Amino acid sequence: MFPLRRNRRLRTNDALRHLVRETLISPNDFLVPLFVVEGKNVKEEIASMPNYFRLSLDLLEAEVKTLWKLGLKSVLLFVKVPDELKDNQGKEALNPNGLMQRAIKTVKNACPDMLVMTDVALDPYSMYGHDGVIENGKIINDTTATVLAEMSLSHAQSGADFVAPSDMMDGRVLTIREILESNGFTDTGIMSYSAKYASSFYGPFRDALDSAPADVQNIPKNKNTYQMDYANRLEAIKETQMDIDEGADIVMVKPGLCYLDIVRDIKEVVDVPVAVYQVSGEYAMLKAAAERGWLNHDAVMLEQVTAIKRAGANIIASYFAKDVAMLLNS
Repeated sequence: MFPLRRNRRLRTNDALRHLVRETLISPNDFLVPLFVVEGKNVKEEIASMPNYFRLSLDLLEAEVKTLWKLGLKSVLLFVKVPDELKDNQGKEALNPNGLMQRAIKTVKNACPDMLVMTDVALDPYSMYGHDGVIENGKIINDTTATVLAEMSLSHAQSGADFVAPSDMMDGRVLTIREILESNGFTDTGIMSYSAKYASSFYGPFRDALDSAPADVQNIPKNKNTYQMDYANRLEAIKETQMDIDEGADIVMVKPGLCYLDIVRDIKEVVDVPVAVYQVSGEYAMLKAAAERGWLNHDAVMLEQVTAIKRAGANIIASYFAKDVAMLLNS
């Protein structure tokens, strides 16, 4: 008696495997993080993120044109703020001629159809490296939310399509939504970092922007009081639903690979797109292993991003986006 069903028939050759593949990756799945610095003709490799760079505005213009040709149509902007412009209130974040505001205009001028999302948080602007205003050794939630809303309005006025609050202050999505609506920016979207965990995978990113928490007396040494405990699961659903109720158009889980159970949980209960941020530590680990010959870089990279999409992500923010697009286009 032979088995009537032989599942291996559908794995016989590469053409058949591709024909029945359930999860497909394309450049349209990706949001490309870009780091921006002051200056001209500046392309600084980030030591802990091999082959990833901080770019001055002139090179940012060239980069977004390259991305567009590869089929990558969405970028997420971050800025490295000079130390002399940092304070405890994030004043530079509201400068209409600040680096972020100029970066938005640069991208839109270079590639008008590129979707521009902007990081909304105080840590790049904070002398203490925290996502909020600090008083008496504590991050002050409501004061911070007000600054974040003003920052979001400034980004919208500069041409951003979406603002992306990454701070994890309570109620900030509603505060941002209200200021955008009251100023006529009804079409400006909000991609909220809804389930952002206090993770050890962020180290290289903080190197990129010089935004790690400062080692200063009476200042918190980590972000555990506002980012989520990585041991918690149900809390992520609560946080995400609250952001949707406050007006978030897209919700995000961050980091990626260690949190695919959270992605699936959220995907099953929400009716908005779900983004996942494959963070700097995930990028750096694969680059380091591949450099030593321990892993096949491209094969593992594709396996990782496919796993993220398979878990339920509609959008993948990833430092591998350009590598994936070039591989798919080759």
